[in-house]
Amino acid sequence: MTEKFFTVAPMMDWTDRHCRAFHRVLSRRARLYTEMVTTGAVIFGPRERLLGFDPSEHPVAVQLGGSDPQELAKAARICADFGYDEINLNVGCPSDRVQNGRFGACLMQEPGLVGDCVAALKAAVALPVTVKCRIGVDDQDTEVALDRLTEAVVAAGCDELTVHARKAWLQGLSPKENRDIPPLDYPRVYRLKQARPDLPVAINGGIKTMAEVHEHLRHVDGVMLGRVAYQEPEILLQVDPELYGEAAPVADGFEAIAAYEPYVAARLAEGERLHSITRHMLGLFTGRPGARAYRRHLATEAVKPGAGLETLREAVAQVSRAMARHAVLEEASP
Repeated sequence: MTEKFFTVAPMMDWTDRHCRAFHRVLSRRARLYTEMVTTGAVIFGPRERLLGFDPSEHPVAVQLGGSDPQELAKAARICADFGYDEINLNVGCPSDRVQNGRFGACLMQEPGLVGDCVAALKAAVALPVTVKCRIGVDDQDTEVALDRLTEAVVAAGCDELTVHARKAWLQGLSPKENRDIPPLDYPRVYRLKQARPDLPVAINGGIKTMAEVHEHLRHVDGVMLGRVAYQEPEILLQVDPELYGEAAPVADGFEAIAAYEPYVAARLAEGERLHSITRHMLGLFTGRPGARAYRRHLATEAVKPGAGLETLREAVAQVSRAMARHAVLEEASP
């Protein structure tokens, strides 16, 4: 029986190394993913900037974008040397840039090629090779399209399939619209799992609460959370206790920032700007008194040259003071 698992989605411009290091403070067990990186960037680009990560991030997977089996194999070997725990192939991104490069969601129309890509990746590295896809694109019949893709990747040795439970519309919708407008079809992913009991299947798309996570895990092996994990990161504090029976690494957002400070200090010492780190933390304290003041302080002060840990601490203090005032008012009210 496949062990249930939880992952945080690869998200362009969001899940960079600073974001992942912060998420790891909140959950030891969630599997984390890089932003999608193209094979060309891996092979010819600044590898350390694109692929470097902190050892604390493990388990961490790299998501590759590409459709040339040989280039994917070469990129995968480079990523394996960097120490990643998994190679994931993107068959779900609908952006024009991705389509022009013949990878991402448009590959749903070429399941045989996707199978060749997975086979090349499996031959190149000893790591797990996984695929993230949609249920179909454009006018495809989702029953047929997802089954054909699954058949191809399983035959090639795919270790796990994560399915974003929406179609992608390659014409007429922007990438942002493709995350919301096509209707969700969770039962289609459930049927895939029923048909493929030996294949680890994870579900992604529109999942917002841990109650929903638990419901999906009645039908599939894993759940991948995207925007809510980024915009309300404290949800990750529930992952280890609820899904793995282990204590959360920290109790709340205050402890999370205290635990994250050494990482922040190390990156600042390397010349990183505070804003590039703290922009991933703006969703902390959502719903608490002072959350807006916290966000405003970081948004205005962290971008300034020389901003350091004191800037972060003062932002947190805005929440502490507001919560104290709120507690006094609550106690004084009849």
